[in-house]
Amino acid sequence: MNSDTQRFGADPQATIRANLADIRARIDAACRRANRDPAGVRLLPVSKTVPARIVRLAHAAGLSEFGENKVQEAEAKAADLADLPIRWSVIGHLQTNKAKHVARFASEFQALDNLRVAEALQSRLQGEGRTLDVFVQVNTSGETSKFGLAVPDVAAFVARLTDFPALRPRGFMTLAVFSDDRDKVRACFRRLRDVRDAVAHPALTGLSMGMSGDFEIAIEEGASVIRVGTALFGRRPGSDAHYWPGLIPPG
Repeated sequence: MNSDTQRFGADPQATIRANLADIRARIDAACRRANRDPAGVRLLPVSKTVPARIVRLAHAAGLSEFGENKVQEAEAKAADLADLPIRWSVIGHLQTNKAKHVARFASEFQALDNLRVAEALQSRLQGEGRTLDVFVQVNTSGETSKFGLAVPDVAAFVARLTDFPALRPRGFMTLAVFSDDRDKVRACFRRLRDVRDAVAHPALTGLSMGMSGDFEIAIEEGASVIRVGTALFGRRPGSDAHYWPGLIPPG
């Protein structure tokens, strides 16, 4: 069995459709528990390491936006799938020298936590005549292995966003602690909601939080965007179960 068949099954589109139906059922159930409208939860499929041909099948299954962690991989897929009306979101840490690529193809950037990156994006977006939706990444777990602003630094950072008119603030993003302790995971999501409420920025209303293993908890705590990859596309063979986009790579 080759790795693609192992991951996506003999009929990848059928697998994706079945997984998508399961995810939507889980979203609905979490929303019922939280007395929320499922329409208020946006599913962002994460297609990191998923070949463009499989993303094309996912689009045919009804998905029109995808999140990518690595800029070069995302840009290549955007080019391969340029015939489709896909909205691309960059969800991983961004180096300033990659801003030019994001400015060319992405509609959204969910990991803004650095003024130098904001400046680089602003300059490149101006040159492209484009704007970019952004989420401010906050490190709600306090772990040094994760990117994101420390909670006490968020208000001052947000106050500077008006310096970058090509960036359109949409909300906050976080990654919860990687733990089987649901209370610890939930605390990270609550902390992001508290940050949002304390900052009270009129445009920063969204909460992007929750992935395949914890999105139901995130929905219960107010997530408006959930980033789901493994539950939709399956785990990449040989992948590290402890790796999540947004973690600082070891070494």
